[in-house]
Amino acid sequence: MDDQAIGLSSNEPLDKSLAVEFREMERRQGIDVVGPLPWLPMHPSWKSGRIAFRDKGKISLIDTADVVAVEGRGSYVLLKRPSKSHMLRESLSSSEKKLSPYGFVRINRSVLVNAALVEEIQSRLGRVYVVRIKGGIEYTVTRTYKKNLQLLAQLWIGTAGFVMTK
Repeated sequence: MDDQAIGLSSNEPLDKSLAVEFREMERRQGIDVVGPLPWLPMHPSWKSGRIAFRDKGKISLIDTADVVAVEGRGSYVLLKRPSKSHMLRESLSSSEKKLSPYGFVRINRSVLVNAALVEEIQSRLGRVYVVRIKGGIEYTVTRTYKKNLQLLAQLWIGTAGFVMTK
């Protein structure tokens, strides 16, 4: 385990004795005490941005924080907002690449959600998860994207059973 594995940059010194103790605990117990899950990236705080799109002969700008979800509709995407939605000609995979730095997480084949607006994750029938967004919109999380649920929160407290579920 190195300093990067516990989320420290090279300019943040770590007390050597503490680092040695963590490494020893890992060796004795055969676990990664403080490192992230291998597939869970250490991401910086998501930033706010603006989306520009053509709308009736003009270019409109909306803040990414105002977008609740992005739904794929063939070769189009629907930007869902609480007040008004916008249909844009773009693929969902392209939108995902552009919007993931702004806190959008893919939860199924045709939906990205704004992580900042997720209010609840429900487990139904033990294996099916449903994400509820502000405003009461619910989306089913498919098995392929279940691991992305961990990206919805930076801290998971009291959820060890959920976090470690495969």
